[in-house]
Amino acid sequence: MNPDISIVVPLFNEEESLGELVSWIGSVMEKNSFTWEVILVDDGSKDSSWKVIAELAAGNHRVKGIRFRRNYGKSAALNSGFENASGNVVITMDADLQDSPDEIPGLYKMITEEGYDLVSGWKKKRHDPISKTIPSRFFNWTTRKASGINNLHDFNCGLKAYRSDVVKSIEVYGEMHRYIPVIAKWAGFGRIGEKVVEHRARKYGTTKFGLERFVNGFLDLMSIMFVSRFGKKPMHLFGMLGMLSFIAGFIIAVKLVIDKYFYHIYNMTDRPLFYFGFLAMIIGTQLFLAGFLAEMIARNSPDRNRYLVTDTQNL
Repeated sequence: MNPDISIVVPLFNEEESLGELVSWIGSVMEKNSFTWEVILVDDGSKDSSWKVIAELAAGNHRVKGIRFRRNYGKSAALNSGFENASGNVVITMDADLQDSPDEIPGLYKMITEEGYDLVSGWKKKRHDPISKTIPSRFFNWTTRKASGINNLHDFNCGLKAYRSDVVKSIEVYGEMHRYIPVIAKWAGFGRIGEKVVEHRARKYGTTKFGLERFVNGFLDLMSIMFVSRFGKKPMHLFGMLGMLSFIAGFIIAVKLVIDKYFYHIYNMTDRPLFYFGFLAMIIGTQLFLAGFLAEMIARNSPDRNRYLVTDTQNL
């Protein structure tokens, strides 16, 4: 029988907090009579995190561990945790004790009783330095505008809850853990909610946030938006852009011909407009060919006819 809740905890060099975190989770679960499991995913830690996980797992069958040979990133750790989670509701949280396990019952209720597919925590009052909060606010504003999920304030909060079929239907890689609500929405899971959660000051270790992750996050957002909208129909994007570029170049060429034969302006190759038009037609042709090749690849992909079916009748 599947447990009520699977808790997936990605971690990197968090040896000091793991024992306290698992104990706290266990206390909350027992108090609420949940059946549960916690999956600790060690993302190539250099400290004694895996040793601590092994000791915790040896003393409690509900504690499970996954150890990566090297550091692959939070998205890889979450994806591995999702693959191994068996609970009816899957909850993710960070290992640094900044996310409170006391929020678990409320998140679980929103999934099971209020019908949400996904609930994201909102750290309304944060205990982070301004170097982290200002970029985060800009990031969240941009993601809201790009994705159309206007009811979420904090896409990057590690504390989230999912119905099990959500995490079994999506793939997370790169830095795309930040955009799981966007990925879920494009996969057809539109019931996305938010819950204000407690954010605690970091008790142990140091933050893993850096400029590189911030930049990579925006690049991954562009990837998600492209794949979601045009993954199965790339010609709709490349073909349209190529056609517009070629038409612009063709119009310029027609103007130059008119200038030559009607206005007797013969030094066309000395005019910057000639090169702009020529370049636009070349770029247009290349974009169209790129769209054609991408379309051929998409049509021969093994996932070309993979669609998520939510229900059937009399089949």
